[in-house]
Amino acid sequence: MILIGPFKQLVTMAELPERGALSDHQLQIIPHGGVLVAKGHFQAVGNFEQLKAEANPSSIQFMDQDLVAFPGLIDAHTHICWAGSRADDYAARLSGQSYQEIAARGGGIWSTVTQTRAASIEQLTELTKHRAQNLLKQGITTIEVKSGYGLSVNHELKILQAIRQADTLCVPQLIPTCLAAHLLPRDFEGSEADYLSHLVHHLLPKVRKFHLANRVDIFVEENAFSSAAAKKYLLKAKAMGFDLIIHGNQFTSGCVQLANDVEALSIDHLETMTPDEIRALAKGKTIPVVLPGASIGLGAPFAPARQLLDAGTSLAIASDWNPGSAPMGNLLVQAALMGVAEGLTMAETWAAMTIRAARALQLEDRGCIRRGHLADLMAFPTSNYQEVLYHQGQMRPEKIWKNGILTQ
Repeated sequence: MILIGPFKQLVTMAELPERGALSDHQLQIIPHGGVLVAKGHFQAVGNFEQLKAEANPSSIQFMDQDLVAFPGLIDAHTHICWAGSRADDYAARLSGQSYQEIAARGGGIWSTVTQTRAASIEQLTELTKHRAQNLLKQGITTIEVKSGYGLSVNHELKILQAIRQADTLCVPQLIPTCLAAHLLPRDFEGSEADYLSHLVHHLLPKVRKFHLANRVDIFVEENAFSSAAAKKYLLKAKAMGFDLIIHGNQFTSGCVQLANDVEALSIDHLETMTPDEIRALAKGKTIPVVLPGASIGLGAPFAPARQLLDAGTSLAIASDWNPGSAPMGNLLVQAALMGVAEGLTMAETWAAMTIRAARALQLEDRGCIRRGHLADLMAFPTSNYQEVLYHQGQMRPEKIWKNGILTQ
């Protein structure tokens, strides 16, 4: 076994409730902490000197500077498999055009679809790997990655295959999600119901057969898919064994009842919420995943994270890194800014990027530093954990471990 430490503070994120508001006093912080690692998992967590004396480790990775350690971050919503750029869309928004107006003239998601379709699987693999490695430098060790820029059976399969190949080439683990229902393709002859039926009969069976994803997502919005059509699609996907995700309540409300009806694992975005929907979401099991990067990228309000937590929901914060509405791709900066705007405690912000983000992906083996969990760890050059969010993302991890292996 390898003993890693000592850390000035070891912020474990363990023993926190799954839902509701959190106080910083609930954080488990071990001073002069250390971790024992074997076979990629934490074997023991505690005082460094005590572990050194009692465990007889085979080797020690000694930290000779003041460091504060956290679990590796989990980005539970990204779109990092794409080709091309949407800088022109961004300029158009700055000039006063809305997201919907840009999409209507052929920009938006369809612009990225056109560019991504033209890319080879090798190009998409390399682009995805490169972006994942950039996220690793931020301390992100698990990354959800959506398809959705192919919008045809063959191109969606190409994207999912590129995600799988990139997963074998980069350090972070990539969790694929099939978002073929991102938009009704302009070149598809038929209604939204026809397209979703086409996916059910011709794409999803292949995704299942080749083990390309266990998760199915759909964008429910005025310029995407209706709740009625989405419900039929999601229930059919659920019957095939997929976990269900919903892009919902970004520009218009109305998706919370859908999420509760189909028992979606998560509903992502939620910038537009009514008080009744917040209460309804708190009564169900669906986890809200809020995306401050999209709010920053579009100049839109943040999702009501404070109200959601106070109502008793869980909360994950993800970057939504994509070429259009959320081009920043920096989870820690986005979470810190949302924390200020929404009045989130440090405990709530860290939980939303670690243990609660893990639950939003249904991953029970990570997100906190405890025996049996994956040894995903990051350490910042400070002696006080509060300094990290205080610097609003400008402090970067000094060291990062994935499955117990030091990556930098």
